[in-house]
Amino acid sequence: MPATCKHITPIVAQHAEETAFLWSHRCVLVHMPHIGLSQLAKHDDRLAAHIDGLRVAGDRGWELCEVQLEVGEPGEMFAAMLIAAEEKNAAKMDKLFALAESVPAMQTGLIAAFGWISAQFLQGTIGGFLASTSSFRRRVGIACCAMHRVDPHEALVAAIKDSDEVLRAQALRAIGELGRRDLMPVCEQHLRDEDVSCRFYAASSTALLGNHKIAIDALQPFLPATGPFKNKAMQLALKIMPLTEAHQTLKTLAANNPLDKRTLIKGAGIAGDPFYVPWLIKEMEIPAFARLAGESIGFITGVDLAKLDLDRKPPENFESGPNDDPADANVAMDEDENLPWPDPEKIQAWWNTNQHRFQSGIRHFMGEPVNIEHCKKALRDGFQRQRVAAALYLSLLQPGMPLFPTSAPAWRQQRWLAKIG
Repeated sequence: MPATCKHITPIVAQHAEETAFLWSHRCVLVHMPHIGLSQLAKHDDRLAAHIDGLRVAGDRGWELCEVQLEVGEPGEMFAAMLIAAEEKNAAKMDKLFALAESVPAMQTGLIAAFGWISAQFLQGTIGGFLASTSSFRRRVGIACCAMHRVDPHEALVAAIKDSDEVLRAQALRAIGELGRRDLMPVCEQHLRDEDVSCRFYAASSTALLGNHKIAIDALQPFLPATGPFKNKAMQLALKIMPLTEAHQTLKTLAANNPLDKRTLIKGAGIAGDPFYVPWLIKEMEIPAFARLAGESIGFITGVDLAKLDLDRKPPENFESGPNDDPADANVAMDEDENLPWPDPEKIQAWWNTNQHRFQSGIRHFMGEPVNIEHCKKALRDGFQRQRVAAALYLSLLQPGMPLFPTSAPAWRQQRWLAKIG
């Protein structure tokens, strides 16, 4: 090996490793309560710089990405597929598709690569996926179109009729994300689909497309259940229910599972009624619920606890999530990590001064009754969890408006934000 290659290889290997790592870390960041679009943009700039390093390295960049695939993780698949797809190298893509089908854990990275790539590199490629006999390739094609907010037209309708439930669920999800109101009857038909994922995404899209009454009924079964759809169902159902119905739903959840107070605290913030604020302040006195209660108050009132000095130091001897003790069986991550610790006394004083601004019985979001312009502001300036909620509201308030993709590359989000004003 020439001396120059010996020096270059470690640098390119670092680009490959950092691309995989930074993308994996990004999957966490887009759901963090303390990350806004500007912070996400800085992270994306770092990721883009390492991707550029792989591009410049040419064949050596691909070779080192290929070596990393042995790890079997989605981040490594993301790096490899991004390079292969930008090159439009069919042989390399075929190999990666085969690997992802045999190792399902890698599929999220493969799909995400097509969401990151600029549209100019995808012309001709995605059309081939949509026309493929492979249900997995068609699913990737549908997902890519949805991530870029491009309508796949006939391919979307065909996918909904497919016997592959994973492809069918992807298509039903895309209907709502793309704002295809003409396909609402199709979603309503699949509310009785035999597959639970299809039923959920049919209900989710029905909500986004404007048939809230039917969507509420369809989302109800997901609220008390444990599983991947519970939180998403709450985020939709409690936003579109009349507040009286939202109150009753939370009471029913409390009666059926009195130990699951986190669901009630989170649900109060989603429902948005200032009526809940005094109760949430009381819940702050319990360390296990304090930070989540503070976040819910923020969703209702828009108050930034850290900015207004309404937070405090963590309580002494409080432990949450995994620790350094090898004998401790608790390996669950702290769900409230990066949320500020609220000071109940300070917040009570703040509420005493400001509660006149908030009328109980009216749904609020980030300090104002829910309205389009305020949601646009939250989408521009809020933290990621707030931005996700704002994006949902914008589509719910304007049925048929494509769901704003708060996980898209930051520069693409900034371009789209400029268009919606």
